[in-house]
Amino acid sequence: MSPGCARRSTRISIRRCCRPYAVRGTPFVNRADLLRSRIFRLALVYLCFFSLAVLLLTGAIFWVTSNVVSRQIDTTIDAEIRGLAEQFSQRGTPGLIVAIQRRAATAGQTRGLYLLTDPNNRALAGNLSRWPDEPADEEGWLTFRLEFAEAEGGGVNFGRARTFNLPGGLRLLVGHDVRERDRVAGLIREILAWSLLAILGISLLGGLLMSRALLARIETINRTSRDIIAGDLTQRVPVSRRDDEFDQLAGNLNAMLDQIERLLEGMRQVSDNIAHDLRSPLARLRSGLELALIEDPQSDGYRDAIAKAIREADNLLKTFTALLSIAQAEAGASRDRFAVVDLQALVQDVVELYDPLTEELGIEIDVDPLQPVRRKGDRDLLFQALVNLLDNAIKFSERGGRIGIGVEQKDGVAVLTVRDRGPGIPEDKREDVLRRFVRLEQSRSTAGSGLGLSLVQAVARLHDGKLILSDNAPGLAASLRLPL
Repeated sequence: MSPGCARRSTRISIRRCCRPYAVRGTPFVNRADLLRSRIFRLALVYLCFFSLAVLLLTGAIFWVTSNVVSRQIDTTIDAEIRGLAEQFSQRGTPGLIVAIQRRAATAGQTRGLYLLTDPNNRALAGNLSRWPDEPADEEGWLTFRLEFAEAEGGGVNFGRARTFNLPGGLRLLVGHDVRERDRVAGLIREILAWSLLAILGISLLGGLLMSRALLARIETINRTSRDIIAGDLTQRVPVSRRDDEFDQLAGNLNAMLDQIERLLEGMRQVSDNIAHDLRSPLARLRSGLELALIEDPQSDGYRDAIAKAIREADNLLKTFTALLSIAQAEAGASRDRFAVVDLQALVQDVVELYDPLTEELGIEIDVDPLQPVRRKGDRDLLFQALVNLLDNAIKFSERGGRIGIGVEQKDGVAVLTVRDRGPGIPEDKREDVLRRFVRLEQSRSTAGSGLGLSLVQAVARLHDGKLILSDNAPGLAASLRLPL
């Protein structure tokens, strides 16, 4: 029961001393400059939730402990009542008075409270000066205020007791002071106060150290980013051996920077190759047109010059068309045009397209037993990719040679394969020929722009697949693998 009812109670003296209890605390000063860090603010939010959890836990411990102590007090009072009831039933009122006096004499150690009054409310035995004015509840329990005499050290406490009406108008009060409960409550309050202060201090220190460490890692990334923005693309984010989230982020950023550097290097190389590959056709085109100017419009030389200029212009248009197709494929611009493509029919169409040319060159095309394979994709780009592979095979095949082509399904992957028996590509050069304008023939005497395999690679990536070049012993086997 709450001791708040003491405001309207009459103070009751007791012949024992009660010492006052004080709760101490230390002021906490927050540092405003720490709030500038977002990380530290998040640490403070976590600190608030953690402190609230500790507060709730300590409050629960306080409530449970107080209830346990209160139940122990009630149990002690019930035991005292049973003992006095036994004395009263065996020896009557005189025996009860003797028992109360004996127990009151040792109340300094047991903290018991006793009072037996006659019908005129005069004390017959016990260690209380008078009967409390606080009313008892339905079960006879009451909580009342106790005041100690100055000679006994002074102080105020509260008692909890149970009252009974005995025969002959006698009234009995048996109770216990709650100093132990108050002591435990005060101890828990002190532990709570110091615990919160310690948690706040340690958490703030930990938040400061954590924010500094995290900000140092972030600042490293920012500093590297600023250097890269300034133009130094060789900078990379340092990676520690801890392999934590920051190291994974740094690794991803470094991989991205490597890719960007490779792309920029590729762009420079493409620019150089374009300048090299287009300069000669443009020069031939210009010289042909100049030659046409000095020729008689009715002569065969005039017509030959115009025809050569048209062929050069066609080659230039093919080069730019191939570059545009590669750019569109790499950008994924045609994904919205995807539809189900019959790859078996696609191979048949490509073979039929090249039948006249291969018959003229004396090259045989061996078509493997075709499997019915259907997949979503851009039919025009897949057709162009297969044409490029077959065109390369024909280009590097001799008269009387044989070329194999086919489509099959393996482990959920559609495989379009073109095999030739030409000179092949060295294994260490197979990655290089997939780049734009890369040609193994340095003299560049063979027709072509070096964009065929680059386009096939771009189409494969557009369809989430890949182009694999392998040895056909002899020759080259080019496989376009597309997951179904």
